Amino acid sequence: MLLLIVIAHAPIYLFTAKTFMLTRPLGEHWLDDFVNLVGLLFVDNRAYPMFASLFGYGLASMVARQKDKGVPVTEVKRLLRRRSWLLIVCGFIHLVLIGGADILAVYGISGLILGWMLFKPVRMQRRAMIVIGAVYMAIIPTAWVSVYPILTGEELDIGLTPSHTYLLLVSEHVIAFPIMILINLLLYPMLLIIILGVWSAHKRWLDNPERFRPQLKRITIGGIGISLIGALPYALTGANMWNPEPELISWFVIVHIITGIAGGLGYTALIALFSISARHTAPRVTEALASVGKRSLTFYIYQEALLVLLLSPVALGLGGVLDGAGVFAIAVLIWFSSVCLAIWLEKRGWNGPVDAFLRRLIYRQRKVSDRR
Repeated sequence: MLLLIVIAHAPIYLFTAKTFMLTRPLGEHWLDDFVNLVGLLFVDNRAYPMFASLFGYGLASMVARQKDKGVPVTEVKRLLRRRSWLLIVCGFIHLVLIGGADILAVYGISGLILGWMLFKPVRMQRRAMIVIGAVYMAIIPTAWVSVYPILTGEELDIGLTPSHTYLLLVSEHVIAFPIMILINLLLYPMLLIIILGVWSAHKRWLDNPERFRPQLKRITIGGIGISLIGALPYALTGANMWNPEPELISWFVIVHIITGIAGGLGYTALIALFSISARHTAPRVTEALASVGKRSLTFYIYQEALLVLLLSPVALGLGGVLDGAGVFAIAVLIWFSSVCLAIWLEKRGWNGPVDAFLRRLIYRQRKVSDRR
């Protein structure tokens, strides 16, 4: 998950590139084109649905654990609200002070919007999915047909530039913070994917993948298959292998985003299937990946901070001299360093500092009341 996220976010920092397809610039040579083809087929608009579905699954699991412990529903709701508000605060710090591409605040807002659904029957959650899905199917095509030409037009200069300073970036991100949240909630089917994750938690597919192997195989094959077919037109365009009419590209984006839902769910199911065999055939790999997953918030921020430090014009500025292939390599190395650090922390029995601090803030009031 974190590998795909860092690969997706790295091209944002190519601040001397001229022609962007949303977050990914058109390549200057064949290797750039190949990286764009792979990124647009397998990563862009596919990584965040996997992240969001797992977030929803985690929310439902958290609520179930608290209720199993006998915690009153009112207290569980209070914990959920506190967690959501703390994610918003973390997201603000991450975007404004660190300068990373943030998703935490969006999850916090989503938790406040959808939190009540966690305490409703599965039947009502299914109805909510249908309603939210229908709303997105109406909003996304209408919005992107109008917005895409503006976001990719040369007259709109909203990206990083060589003249950016840290203070300028902070001031811009303060203004961009609420806009970024609205864009993620309205132009991408974020709420739909999270409620899908909440609903799937009732099936416990990820908790007991051995029991649901046939279903997970179908989700993997169907989800990734739909994702690849839907991504292909936009990927060919971004790889300079097709030069369609400009009006068509907006529709390619729409199909790319919508089929990305299937891709994210397919990746999640694939990871669950991998976990079954990896426990026996590659336990060290499994343990290494699990050590990162247990500290996902820490390493998400760690990876974003390193992207800013290495690539941004406000720090080392390598994004001004590297190309698409170069930042891809940087992204993979950053992720690999996070795996090595996670293994080191795991061997010492240490939690991720950001994860541990957030949990302490979420549960501290309940611990105080328990002692009393």
